[in-house]
Amino acid sequence: MPDAQAAPDGLVADLERASDAVADAEASVEDVGEARLRALDAALDDLDRLFAQYEDDATGTGDFQSYISFQDDLVALVEEFDDDLPERDAFESLLELFKKKRLSESDFAEARSRLSDARDLAGRLGTLEAARSEYGEVRKRVQARADEYAAEVEDLERLERLGNADLDAPTEELREPVQRYDDAVRSAFADFRENEPARDVLAFVETTESYPLVGFDPVPDDLADFVADNPAGDEPIPELLEYADYSPSKLDHFVAEPRTLKRVVGGNRTYLDRLDAAPLTVGWPPERADELRYRLDELVSVVDRFAGDDVLEALHAVRRRVRADDYERLRTAAAAEHELTDEERRRIEDGIQSELAAARDAEAELRDALETY
Repeated sequence: MPDAQAAPDGLVADLERASDAVADAEASVEDVGEARLRALDAALDDLDRLFAQYEDDATGTGDFQSYISFQDDLVALVEEFDDDLPERDAFESLLELFKKKRLSESDFAEARSRLSDARDLAGRLGTLEAARSEYGEVRKRVQARADEYAAEVEDLERLERLGNADLDAPTEELREPVQRYDDAVRSAFADFRENEPARDVLAFVETTESYPLVGFDPVPDDLADFVADNPAGDEPIPELLEYADYSPSKLDHFVAEPRTLKRVVGGNRTYLDRLDAAPLTVGWPPERADELRYRLDELVSVVDRFAGDDVLEALHAVRRRVRADDYERLRTAAAAEHELTDEERRRIEDGIQSELAAARDAEAELRDALETY
C-alpha cells in the first residue's frame, strides 16, 4: 500500500509531461502529414537497401557491372517517388552525385549527409511512437497507484466502521443462531454426501447453478456424465472413491466399466474430496444485511432439497435475525471482535481520519489527472 499521507504530485506531473509530449509529437507529424512522412520513411528504407546491396562492389576499382546496375536502380527508384515527397530534392541531388565514372566511399558518405534532414523529418514518426508508448506506461503507473489508494481507502473505511462498533453489544445473540444453522447444515450435508447415491448428490450440486449466491464449484462434465449413465452412480461418493483405489481386476467384481470408473472418479478425486457444505453456511462473522438477505433467500430454496425441517428452522431463525433492527450493530461488533488485529486497534485509537482524508484526496487527484490528460 502507498503511504496515505504522500501526495501523488510527481505522478501527475509525469502524466502531464507525457501527455504534452504526445501532443507536441502529433503536431509535428501533422505539420508534414503522416502519410507523407510514412512515404518518406519507406523511401529512405528503399535507399538504404540499395546502398547496402551495391556500396562495396560499386566503389573504387570494384565491379563495373555493379556500378552500372547501381546507377540504373538509383534512377529508377528516385523516379518512382511522388512529386510531393518531403525532401525530394535531396534524393534527386544523388543522381548528380553518383553520375561519375568512379565512385568512392566518400560519395556514399556525402549521400547520407545530404539525406540527414530527410531522416530527421521521418524520425518524427518514431518520436510520436515513443511518446505514445511512454504516455501509455505513465498512465498504467498512475492507474495502478490510484487503485492502490482506492484499496487503502477501502481498508481505512473498514477500520472506521469497525472502530465505531459497540464492543459491548451482545454478539452472542447473533452468534447462536448462525452457529446452530451452520452446524446443522454441515451435519445434514455430510450425511447426504456419505449415504445418498453420488448421482443424486451431484445432481443437487448442478441445480445450485441457478443460485449464483450459493457458490458450489460446477461438477466436472465427465464426472456428471459418468454418474448419470453408469450403474456405479447409485453408490455414495465415499464408496466410489474407495473403488477408485482398487485394481481393475478387483474392481471388475464390483462395478461395470472398472477402467472408466478409475479414470473418471480417480481423476476428479480432489473435487469430490473438497465437496462439502461450505457454500451453504453463513460463516462468522456474517455478511452485511444488504448482502446476506439475498443469499439467505437462495439458501432456503437450496437447503430444502436435501435437509430436514430442523435445518430449515435454524435457517429461518437466521433470516429473522438478519431482518432485526439491531442486526448491523451486532454484526459490526462481531466483525470488530473477529477481524481487528492489535495493530489495527492501535491505529483506530490514534485516529485514522487524517489518513483516510489524505488517501481519498490522493486517489481523487490521480483519477482527475487520468481524465484530464
